[in-house]
Amino acid sequence: MENWQPIINSFLYSSADYTLHPFGTGLIHKTFVVEKNKEKVFILQQVNHRVFSWPENISHNIQLLSSWLKGNNVKTLLPAPIKTINGNDYVIIDGEYFRLIPFVENSHSIDTCSIPEEAFEAANQFGNFTASFDGMNVSNLKTTIKDFHNLTFRWNQFREALVVGNKDRIARCKNEIHLLEDDYPIVALFEKIVTNNSFSLRVTHHDTKISNVLFNKENKGICVIDLDTVMPGYFISDLGDMFRTYLSKANEEETDLQLVNARKDFYKAITEGYKEKMADKMSIDELNLLNYAGEFMIYMQALRFLTDYINDDCYYSISYEDNNYQRTLNQLALLKSFRSIIA
Repeated sequence: MENWQPIINSFLYSSADYTLHPFGTGLIHKTFVVEKNKEKVFILQQVNHRVFSWPENISHNIQLLSSWLKGNNVKTLLPAPIKTINGNDYVIIDGEYFRLIPFVENSHSIDTCSIPEEAFEAANQFGNFTASFDGMNVSNLKTTIKDFHNLTFRWNQFREALVVGNKDRIARCKNEIHLLEDDYPIVALFEKIVTNNSFSLRVTHHDTKISNVLFNKENKGICVIDLDTVMPGYFISDLGDMFRTYLSKANEEETDLQLVNARKDFYKAITEGYKEKMADKMSIDELNLLNYAGEFMIYMQALRFLTDYINDDCYYSISYEDNNYQRTLNQLALLKSFRSIIA
């Protein structure tokens, strides 16, 4: 990043002692590690306000979460942005939002869940994150991405795309459209959940990929990071996203569908890790729908990929013309495989 010194000066008075390097593999924000004497001391992020339209809501939520932990003497680590010299949570320079977060000492993140033990630790950390705010009034949290995991909204987007979308693409993917339509009961069950008092709105992370967990040198979980998507939500969002992103060795970009297989030992590790922190806080109805969480999230992602394909790829970045169509096939294969291991 050119001319980064004024950004650092907004937080630390002088940038002279620091160096800046690109960091991580995130696709939303631009992230850099700030070093002093070759030691990692801060993470600098340029917030993508095109995705997060209300960066101030992110700051509000993190402050609320930090205050809750402190006020209730909960020891969960929450890496929060430091204040600017003027007392703000971020600085705006040339229309871009920047924040500075302390680097968690002796920590590292991973991009791929390789062994069941990593899946257990990650699920345990995300379960602990939600459990740490048990009793908090989640209505005080603000929305950072509207309708992010609202399956009814995603279904309606899909149906609209079938009316106004690319006719040639609609004709090409008739089989996939029928498969998604046949699975409408997943949408219907979601609509029952949101009206059922047995399902609680909780502090939910909404982006539980493995890279959003910090591990120590012994590969034990330390805490969760990237709190931008923290909003009120249902447990199916966090547990479901772990099933979707940890179960298969092949990620959503894999085009050889024979490689898209849900691993049962990872499924058990995720379930056990999450339940260790959350089971005593969940209702019987919620515990009976642990597996639905996987169907919910995998199905919703397939729906979103196909909707974007039909709409000529207006949301997700693509690497080639049929990228979103192939992603749809990938997620449908994962959904089929997931069902086979929970049968």
